[in-house]
Amino acid sequence: MTERPSALRIVFAPVRALFVSDASAGILLILVAMAAMLAANSPLREAYHSLFHGALFAPELFKLNTLHLWINDALMAVFFFVVGLEVKREWIEGQLSTNAQRKLPVLAAIAGMAVPAAIYVFFVSGAGDAELMRGWAIPAATDIAFAMGVLGLLGNRVPASLRLFLLTVAIVDDIGAVLVIAVFYTANLKLGYLAAAAAVVALMFVMNRMKVARFWPFIAMAVVLWYFVLNSGVHATIAGVLAALTIPMVGKDDDTMVERMEHALAPWSAYLIVPVFGFANAGVDLGGMGLEGVLAPLPIAIAAGLFLGKQVGIFAAIYAAEKTRFALRPDQSTWPEVWGVSILCGIGFTMSLFIGELAFPGSRELIDEAKIGTLLGSLVSALVGYAILRMTTTHPDDPKNPYVD
Repeated sequence: MTERPSALRIVFAPVRALFVSDASAGILLILVAMAAMLAANSPLREAYHSLFHGALFAPELFKLNTLHLWINDALMAVFFFVVGLEVKREWIEGQLSTNAQRKLPVLAAIAGMAVPAAIYVFFVSGAGDAELMRGWAIPAATDIAFAMGVLGLLGNRVPASLRLFLLTVAIVDDIGAVLVIAVFYTANLKLGYLAAAAAVVALMFVMNRMKVARFWPFIAMAVVLWYFVLNSGVHATIAGVLAALTIPMVGKDDDTMVERMEHALAPWSAYLIVPVFGFANAGVDLGGMGLEGVLAPLPIAIAAGLFLGKQVGIFAAIYAAEKTRFALRPDQSTWPEVWGVSILCGIGFTMSLFIGELAFPGSRELIDEAKIGTLLGSLVSALVGYAILRMTTTHPDDPKNPYVD
């Protein structure tokens, strides 16, 4: 007997489709990046800079005195919370729930982070500036919405297995990026706040074990956790991921509490939080930079890491896995299609911009150069990946393809 889907699943099906078939979130990010660059290189540049970096009145309690800080440290914590919910759901009952399902995406994601980092280090090692080494993780991230958005532009040409593969690689990639931020971009730890944060996490796990099925206790504790993490020296957005992992997998009918939270927050994250973050962080004033700044070691290293490193690392990992029978490439996909999707993984945007801000605190010049490298590498990856898939995909009739009517 076939189970009837719950009304909640039917209503929110388009939200989940955002991660599988919808191009609109990716297109929105492209438009936001263009708008930010136009604002930063027009007569509005002073207003743009003042809007995000001008001093705000804020309680001393939070230590966030600009709109830019509120966006990056507070609003983005919600984005990371949604990422954490997505990761937990996929790991427990989704496409990463078994060892067989995890093998290829995990291998590809690890290679897709290691090779771009190595290429970045290779390019900046000859620059003679040790500070540049702090940016090694910038080209290691993949932007889910942007990459899936480019796939969405191809309609039903791409096999469903490749869409699913790209999604799972990006999810594992997010896990790696979160760990990198927590381990490598943390300084001046304050043990008192760290202990308080650990106590809150422990309490939230106790609430999980007690199967507390209401949202508000977890939301209230998540805000408290965010405050303690903000003051601990660990980046505040890590609180979002930690809080998400404590949400219990309980719920009514066949909808879990994790899914209901994810469905409620996903559109806000995709269509408000990430675009606002992108507009606040993607704008670079090119007037004072010149061609030398664009072709400096830092932006070239990031662009090369995203475009070359991602495709080499991921494609080589898939090829080696199949040749050694460790895992097979995505079903019904050809090697040119796998190559095209590997290139799309070089779209770094959101997480790369975020790590760039963390890597070079206090150096506006290096942050701007990192943005240029991220935008350049992401743009080239999007265009080339799209072109290759456009020329090589031949699966419009795949019955498993979500784009087929």
